Amino acid sequence: MPANGNRPLKLQFGLINHDSRYLTAESFGFKVNASAPSLKKKQIWTLEQDSQDTQVVFMRSHLGRYLASDKDGKVTCEADGHNSDCRFLIVAQSDGRWALQSEQHLRFFGGSRDYLSCFAQIITDAELWAVHLALHPQANLLSVARKRYAHLSADDGEIAVDMNIPWGVAALLTLVYLDGKYCLKTCDSRFLSNDGKLLTQSGRATAYTLELKCGKLAFKDCEGKYLSPMGPTGTLRSGRCSKPGKDELFDLEESHPQVVLMAANGRYVSLRQGVSLAANQEDETDMETFQMEIDKETRKCTFRSSQGNYWALVAHGGIQSSATELSANTMFAVEWLDHKVALKANNGKYICIKKNGQLLAVSDSIGEDEQLTLKLINRPMLILRGENGFICHHKNSNALDASRSVYDIFTLQFSNGAYNIKGQAGVDGRFWYVNSTGLVCSDGEAPEDFSLELLEHGRLAIRCKNGKYLRGDQGGTLKGDGHSLSSSALWEY
Repeated sequence: MPANGNRPLKLQFGLINHDSRYLTAESFGFKVNASAPSLKKKQIWTLEQDSQDTQVVFMRSHLGRYLASDKDGKVTCEADGHNSDCRFLIVAQSDGRWALQSEQHLRFFGGSRDYLSCFAQIITDAELWAVHLALHPQANLLSVARKRYAHLSADDGEIAVDMNIPWGVAALLTLVYLDGKYCLKTCDSRFLSNDGKLLTQSGRATAYTLELKCGKLAFKDCEGKYLSPMGPTGTLRSGRCSKPGKDELFDLEESHPQVVLMAANGRYVSLRQGVSLAANQEDETDMETFQMEIDKETRKCTFRSSQGNYWALVAHGGIQSSATELSANTMFAVEWLDHKVALKANNGKYICIKKNGQLLAVSDSIGEDEQLTLKLINRPMLILRGENGFICHHKNSNALDASRSVYDIFTLQFSNGAYNIKGQAGVDGRFWYVNSTGLVCSDGEAPEDFSLELLEHGRLAIRCKNGKYLRGDQGGTLKGDGHSLSSSALWEY
């Protein structure tokens, strides 16, 4: 487990054939075809590697079944385990596309629509698949060799790979998918060029082909060389290698929300005075920033400091950032109160702020001293994915779609406990609002307040000023009329 406590993201992707159609696992009869024009649930495949031979991969469908090919080239997707017909080798091409070869029968997989087979002896266009990552595109990037994280070093105008824990907004990288290649975008909306410079526009030098080796990612540039950390600060740029070794390998890890908390006294909760937490600072530094990690089962939350320690309930209701391991006393229940939050400790009491700023879990009810303003700091660029796809501008109207396989990047602005959401500056820098029919529109002149509730591991809900939740409806449109927290109102962010 890395110091950050994160696991590498499972590699999930769509495969696009030469007709620009996605490989699809149908829900009935375990049939496969390549007919879908976009990446939805049925088009998502999870890559699993053989524990003995890491060159061998298995392709698991959304139904939990594995792609297989028999000796006659017939392709099915009903195997429920790793049998010999499910073993494939990835043969990566210079343009980034993959050929999938049956390890057992040495034939290549390809075709279109309902005519898929694994019988070709040579690779032609019909046997090549472009890879479209299906995981949320905002992540932390870990160098396998250096065991350090990448982050924007604004002073040096580069991405440096020298961080022990991915801290603050600078450690957030966004993968942008363009024409079968990927760009790496920093939190200030610049693209990494293969010479290590950061550019405001994407182009040939900022486009990378993804390659997989031993379950890790490598980024191949337009010259056939690979990104790797260089020099003492680990400047990320292309090296001389035309084959990826350990220095060229990376893990993508989920990026947890990082927040600052302001008490009723107008001061930030801080660690600057030692392990005891107190709301006594006027500015936001690493000492006032905490990582929220939400437990998948209980939905309770831990708060981790930039030193790696957790908040913990200690004797007499005290709260200290002193725990090195998780326990019941490091878990806090978060209650979302419109634009504020209250935190309940393991003793069943709410945390309140004393006159001297000290945090103590001693209150039975929520008053002004128990309310905190929570501000999410590491999502200035917001990409939202719901159960049916990403939120994206509608082509022909001011409404927003919630079921697209491509995403738009929105700007999140904090406003006194609430948030305003707008398009990217320069392109469509107008604000989201909910109109009288409940549609969420993206062309507002004035900012409208929304509340963010970080409710589940990796998912949030967005509450409108009418008190209802944003949800994706059956037709794929974004509406501001959700009465309850159903799955259609939860968004990966």
